[in-house]
Amino acid sequence: MQGLLLAGRYRLAESIGSGGMGRVWRAHDELLHRAVAIKELTAALYVSDSDRAVLLARTRAEARAAARINHSAVVTVHDVLEHDGRPWIVMELVEGRSLADAVKEDGRVEPAEAARIGMWVLRALRAAHSAGVLHRDVKPGNVLISNDGRVLLTDFGIAQIEGDSTITRTGEVVGSVDYLAPERVRGQDPGPSSDLWALGATLYTAVEGRSPFRRTSPLTTLQAVVEEEATDPQHAGPLGPVITALLRKDPATRPDTAETEHLLAEAAGGRHPSGAQVHVPTQYGGSGSDRATGGNHPTSHPASHPTSQPMSQPTSQPASGTAYVPLKPEPEVSTPVPGHPMTNPADSGVTHIGPSASTRPSQPSRRRRRDGPRTRTLALVVVVAVLVGGGTAAALWQWDKGRHEAGGSGASASASSSPGTPVEQGAVPDSWKAVDDPVGFGLSLPDGWKRKVYQDDGDLKQIDYTPDGGRHFVRIALDKSPDFSDPYAHQTDLEQQVKRLIAYKRVTLERNVYRDRAGSEWEYTWTAQAKVTPFPGPRRAIEETYFARDGSEYVIYMSSPAEDWATSAKQFKSVLQSWREPTS
Repeated sequence: MQGLLLAGRYRLAESIGSGGMGRVWRAHDELLHRAVAIKELTAALYVSDSDRAVLLARTRAEARAAARINHSAVVTVHDVLEHDGRPWIVMELVEGRSLADAVKEDGRVEPAEAARIGMWVLRALRAAHSAGVLHRDVKPGNVLISNDGRVLLTDFGIAQIEGDSTITRTGEVVGSVDYLAPERVRGQDPGPSSDLWALGATLYTAVEGRSPFRRTSPLTTLQAVVEEEATDPQHAGPLGPVITALLRKDPATRPDTAETEHLLAEAAGGRHPSGAQVHVPTQYGGSGSDRATGGNHPTSHPASHPTSQPMSQPTSQPASGTAYVPLKPEPEVSTPVPGHPMTNPADSGVTHIGPSASTRPSQPSRRRRRDGPRTRTLALVVVVAVLVGGGTAAALWQWDKGRHEAGGSGASASASSSPGTPVEQGAVPDSWKAVDDPVGFGLSLPDGWKRKVYQDDGDLKQIDYTPDGGRHFVRIALDKSPDFSDPYAHQTDLEQQVKRLIAYKRVTLERNVYRDRAGSEWEYTWTAQAKVTPFPGPRRAIEETYFARDGSEYVIYMSSPAEDWATSAKQFKSVLQSWREPTS
């Protein structure tokens, strides 16, 4: 193919790079008399017709994405041409090497130089994001360093353009698995912060000479991305805190583009960027092993040990010592709407002291937040790896689907999902009515469900909706000043009190992701007593707890008689699907 003339003007010289997806040629533009690089899509020659259509669409999307960005740190696309039934991309030729080659040849990059490289990549990303383009495959192989020191970002082959319909097939995660942000692994839509995560992983590779999360297989690498914290970089110098901040699991807790640029500028100048500490879990001066694994003081953020770090962190951290006001418990006496079944004196033998103890709802003791070590498991059931190459791996997998559909005494018919996975949501029936609650939130419910204020206590509000006076009901709790910084920790604490209910049994209590936010789902059964509620007998409840970006805690709770749970569980999924946060 060497010497081939394309479109009557581009003559191929030698191949200067290749991968599973394509080959890059040095070529000569005989019309303008300049050297160019031409990307050939070789993968399209060896795949099925359906896969070929996807690859061709991606190549065209790459050209469109790069053409929308006008920045000196982005490799310029000159032309797209058709030859042999395939698109070929004509690009700016960069004489130099990639960051991946630099690491391979030199072992490591000095921190100041890595920070300089990071600043230029960040500027390229900022220009791309401003143009509505997400790169989605930032990695050392796509960062070019020219012989004159320029830094350029290339290969927008899997970029996502705002407003374009996706060309990625359902269930497919595209990108080099080492540099995929955790939210993308979980199946969530990426945002600009996902590219910043990849930049953090790229800088880690530059200064350490190895990828922070690469393991022995794509599956274990993906598991490490979601579950584990990167080992503290040993050669990053002042760049270390910046890398740690960019590699936060929760995209909301990473620095934004402007802040990242400031931090990188400080690191490039050899100054320790103190501003990065805001995004880094507070560490205490314990043993060396504690510091290496990110051990934390109990009142700080949860520990970053691989087996105990939450998959993502909420956006706010309440002041230490703030009094915790939990969801109200089920009433001690007959009332129209039974509440969240907390500690009931009638069930547990606890005696209230006070003049109104016989008529007011029981209240669990106020507690300070407890953020201690926790363990979790990540269930990745199916991995079908490596669809395309060129440094770009495409992984297809599904997360623990149907784990609760196997039946048995503990099987759940609810919206249960494996830790860290997106909540499975059901379609909203056409017959349901949209409700705009006076508190500000919205949801859809079957016709005829009535509203009742269960609690209005300043920052904590709880609103019930029920069709039958409380036998079946949905409760929405909004807490603008939560004491817990992690929904799973909050539910775990509440469970210690709920365990005193008659015949309490946990069905599930596990982390998940709801509306792109860190969440936790808790489902359980118990036997309600006639002296406590007008609706005695076996009951079942489920709640989804998550933190919004403004730091508010939301709880969506549903309870019904156990015998009706098959229907209630389906309704709960639809409620989750229809839920709308307050607009202000």
